[in-house]
Amino acid sequence: MKKTLAKISIGLVLVGCGTKAPINDLATTLPIATSIDLTKTENDKVPVIINPGRFVKDTVTYYLPKVVQGTYAVSDFGKFVDNFKAVDYDGNELKFEKKDANSWILINAKQVDKITYLVNDTFDIENTDIGTPFSPSGTNIEDKNYVLNLHGFIGYFDVLKNNQYTLDVTAPNAMKRTSALPKSESIVSQDGLNTTDKYFATRYFEITDNPMMYGDLDVEEFMVGDIKIVLSVYSPNKVHTAAKIKETVFKMMKGQKAYLGDINSTPRYDVYLYLASGEEKAPTGFGALEHHTSTVVVLPEQMPDEALASSMIDVVSHEFFHIVTPLSVHSEDVHYFDYNEPTFSKHLWMYEGVTEYFATLFQIHQDLVDEKAFFDKIMGKIRGSASFDDKMSFTVMSENILEQPYASNYINVYEKGALIGMCIDILMREESKGSRGILSLMKELSLKYGKNKPFKDDKIIEEITEMTYPSIGKFLKTHVEGNTPIAYQDFFKKVGLSIVSEKVQTNYIQNSGAMIIAGDQEKGTIFFNDLVLANSFWADNGVKPNDDIVEVNGRKLTIQSANDILGSTFQWKDGDDLEVKLNRAGEEVIIKTKIKKSYTQAKVIMVDKNATRDQNELRNAWLKG
Repeated sequence: MKKTLAKISIGLVLVGCGTKAPINDLATTLPIATSIDLTKTENDKVPVIINPGRFVKDTVTYYLPKVVQGTYAVSDFGKFVDNFKAVDYDGNELKFEKKDANSWILINAKQVDKITYLVNDTFDIENTDIGTPFSPSGTNIEDKNYVLNLHGFIGYFDVLKNNQYTLDVTAPNAMKRTSALPKSESIVSQDGLNTTDKYFATRYFEITDNPMMYGDLDVEEFMVGDIKIVLSVYSPNKVHTAAKIKETVFKMMKGQKAYLGDINSTPRYDVYLYLASGEEKAPTGFGALEHHTSTVVVLPEQMPDEALASSMIDVVSHEFFHIVTPLSVHSEDVHYFDYNEPTFSKHLWMYEGVTEYFATLFQIHQDLVDEKAFFDKIMGKIRGSASFDDKMSFTVMSENILEQPYASNYINVYEKGALIGMCIDILMREESKGSRGILSLMKELSLKYGKNKPFKDDKIIEEITEMTYPSIGKFLKTHVEGNTPIAYQDFFKKVGLSIVSEKVQTNYIQNSGAMIIAGDQEKGTIFFNDLVLANSFWADNGVKPNDDIVEVNGRKLTIQSANDILGSTFQWKDGDDLEVKLNRAGEEVIIKTKIKKSYTQAKVIMVDKNATRDQNELRNAWLKG
């Protein structure tokens, strides 16, 4: 998963099912037959039918996931189910017990023919008081678009965790449809208006691992080497097209394949891009969620072409690199994931941190960015990590990620987690005189384990140390398992770099990555924080810390509207007129001005002019090796 720092209002912008059940617990060895009928959608709710076959147990429990893989947060998909019914073979309703938000106990299971229910989507209630899943793991139900993250529609029975599934999705013929799950056939209705697509999954994991998108889609298919890429775009106001985004995705994935080399990949990879309109009911959890052969991405539709291209490179490349970890290298917690009583691995530094590092490093390795852009991104991660608890053990945080104070530090997996990957990479390059790095380590781990063989969580650091060097083990024990902050300048010195302070251009809501605004949830307001004084544009216009932002160009700014209004600041151009209404301790302050570039003082990474030949060679091996 990649969050583009959650929601713009507060921080702009991101396997099995357990052991096999005894044979006498099974209803049938036939697949569980499931169906989703989009043609019968009413009030943003879609009907679902689940036919498990005949049970031989009196009591069976049906679950929808509490947590889905890759999110590290509670989603409670059962909360979005209405009108749950258990029906016998004569069509009569049977009694059941609602155990909790995500489970239903069938107390006369032998009599059950099927269960039915309605599913409400998550996108249009994200800005309400109801807790909702991270947008790329959520669901959308509307006339022109259906985001079918199937874990939001289809569940599993406690006694049938290893059964196969069939899935029928019925939709109007006018709808385009793309699916990472291969279709077995499509059947047109007698009236010729609708088509039922039939799919097959060997187990429940394949249901959760293969999202779909139906509706008014713009689709481009193209080859990157031997991989077929299917890019599906939904842009409600037709601001962006798949054809326009195609070149960015092509260059990015071509670079990723070249960087990864001989790591096995998938013959097909789907990218589902949902562009949020910015309206009140639009999703605001920007980022992406990985799957084995696809990723679901949610980004703002209002983003300019260049900004969208940059975000796609950052976000989608991160998800694609998950084919290395955790999809190929993972622990037993990941391999035998329990959707309703999950345990978590200690190694988010690897799953998310190393993945994010790869997504950053490959861009300089493949000449998609220059050294300055790469160093700026690394420095941004150092600044970003400073807002979290730098003394928190990463392994303790990972294992307890659903609990506080660890949950609120999760975003640091993309900041400090990536920096951990960088430090290991530099150490390995130093120890091997440039010949080995963290990518070679992950390749070795992939060969040792692979997607079907998990590692033991408590043993992997010891194994990595044996496979590499004592310095790697010491680093992991001290800075990943331990609580000692990392002195990044020591690692930069090894490769002839230093951190200096200089004047840099910034934007209108950040100082070189550090937010200059914050939200007051209690008051529902957005205000400038102390950092505004170091932002030349606002400082020159007399803005002070704690000024509430009431209106921007006549539009009232609240926490609910912040995503749209603050996002539009990235489209401001020199010379544009601007009027901002502030509340300064009860006094109205109006600023009328013209947009001009903004600057701040920031620490940057630069090549040390006095770097030695060895340092320069090591830096080249790190960036280009």
